[in-house]
Amino acid sequence: MQTIKKNPKFDDIRPYYEDEIPDAMQRIANSTSFPIIASYVYPDMPLEDVRKRIAGYRTVRHFQEETMKMVNQRVIDESISEFSCSGLERLDPNESYLYVSNHRDIMLDSSLLQYSFVKGGFDTSEITFGANLMVNQLVIDIGKCNKMFKVERPGGNIKDFYRASLHLSEYMRYVIQEKHQSVWIAQRNGRTKDGCDATDQGIIKMFCMSEPDNKVKALDDLHIVPVSVSYEWESCDILKTLELYESQYAKYTKKPGEDLNSILTGVLQFKGRVHFEICRPITAVELSAFSDLTNNEYHKAVAQLIDRRINSAYRLYPNNYIAHDLRYGSTRYQSYYTQQQREAFIKRLNTLEKYDTCDIDQLKDIFLGIYANPINSKQSLPL
Repeated sequence: MQTIKKNPKFDDIRPYYEDEIPDAMQRIANSTSFPIIASYVYPDMPLEDVRKRIAGYRTVRHFQEETMKMVNQRVIDESISEFSCSGLERLDPNESYLYVSNHRDIMLDSSLLQYSFVKGGFDTSEITFGANLMVNQLVIDIGKCNKMFKVERPGGNIKDFYRASLHLSEYMRYVIQEKHQSVWIAQRNGRTKDGCDATDQGIIKMFCMSEPDNKVKALDDLHIVPVSVSYEWESCDILKTLELYESQYAKYTKKPGEDLNSILTGVLQFKGRVHFEICRPITAVELSAFSDLTNNEYHKAVAQLIDRRINSAYRLYPNNYIAHDLRYGSTRYQSYYTQQQREAFIKRLNTLEKYDTCDIDQLKDIFLGIYANPINSKQSLPL
């Protein structure tokens, strides 16, 4: 059982406490959607046996180290040709960190990282989870049993936005310093759609809100660790292309069920090789070098420091080089891929031709940009 002191201040966003897990497991096991989930995770086990297994969990660790590990293993077996994670040796198992990651897939970026922690003998982290994704009780229960905490994204009211940001900042500091748990958060609000991974300096500002008197201490106390995830076949690449295309002409509005469709597509779509790089932690010395900057410039400088870590560690695949050559009419990178790989990529690119109500050339250029831009990001890194 958890020995942390409960803080009711965060009851509106926190994951479940350990004593809430048994009831949540009963709800999951008895939900109407459970047979579908059970058949995917445990295809060879009778439904009632799976139901009994889930209903019997009493701790987060037991649930994560058995069933959630199995969920991630199924994703890897079914849709990933090679999975790798490096950099765990940069972490102290007794320390709590704030993992700031590039964001390519709604669920898998954080889920596969947790799988890597479990496999590597590390404790899992708490995970930010957009309020828009908490669509029903089953999703809420599975999320909160997986250490997910809710992130509100209030609309145009600046006071509401400030309160929500401060609340989130205070909660993450509480998790790291008092619960002695790590936290995972994306480097920006929403997934990277165009292949350009860039940290929103507003995220850095939010980190500092809960320690306003010393900006260096505010971030040093959180032990920031950038994380870079690379997919050979970009998660939801066609869906992202269509969204970016529509966004050129009008403010993009999500369609009903779009988030769920993106989650399922990300899980099921073939991703080829997937690599996680846990980068070198941000140090107090590095933060102190920015101490004389204004707050705004400080937040910007730290965001750029995180970007350098993430973009340096991003693993390029043949698809990235193929896309770059195709987009810029070049053969510069032809030694990095085979003709067979080029033909497979072009076949995928040409599936966009069925969207004949769109400008196909624009669609293809956007698609190529998703894969080519990581090369541009690496090229723009300071020497």
